[in-house]
Amino acid sequence: MSDAKVVDHRYLQVARTLRKEIVDGVYPVGSQLPTEHELCERFAVSRYTIREALRRLRDDNLVSSRPRTGTLVVPRPSSDSYVQHVMSINDLVAFATGTRFAIESVATVTVDDVLAARTGLITGEQWLAVRGFRQADKDPSAAALCRTEYYINRAFAAVGRLLQRHEGPIFPLIEDLFGLSIVEVHQEIAAVLVSPELAEGLDVDPGIPALEVRRTYKTSDGQVAQVTINTHPASRFRHSMTMRRVRV
Repeated sequence: MSDAKVVDHRYLQVARTLRKEIVDGVYPVGSQLPTEHELCERFAVSRYTIREALRRLRDDNLVSSRPRTGTLVVPRPSSDSYVQHVMSINDLVAFATGTRFAIESVATVTVDDVLAARTGLITGEQWLAVRGFRQADKDPSAAALCRTEYYINRAFAAVGRLLQRHEGPIFPLIEDLFGLSIVEVHQEIAAVLVSPELAEGLDVDPGIPALEVRRTYKTSDGQVAQVTINTHPASRFRHSMTMRRVRV
């Protein structure tokens, strides 16, 4: 691995840590982040790495930097709270912890009308499709938690070669490999019936109620990096959400 690749990986880690601390209120709006020198010492990285991490936070409209005034945490520019996006994205990582993704197939597919309706993708485009079942890590012999389908933008299809050694969510791999951030996840939940094709893998009867959760992952420039569809038997799914009032 080249030195540049190591730097990329480290500045993304620093940016994620600082982003979470901003969201959690460690650095509230109007407060000042530690100096570059202090951040270098804290994370044991170069000043270049810290500057790249701060640039990432500026791109996400979380901070502003000015000469001789340091880096300040700024209010979000609209009523759409970035706090909700980041918390949701962190929750997706937490969901994958303690589970195992058993891959059945990895293949490039051309989006037909049926798949376009399910995913929101454009008919005729080609995407990398990764399909399988997510299982509880503590008891791999138990019935699958859900059927999982990943559709990955072909621009990021190189992550496919890493998947056989990876069991967690895929979007952090895209971030690390290509040096970008997933800043928005749009989620839709629909009631469906389990098809005969999925019933056996989920160890349920065909036609029982299920919930289909579709998530569309976008980068800071609005590009769709990935679409994920999870199909959960109704008895194995519970959605929990806590809402807080954000004071600005």
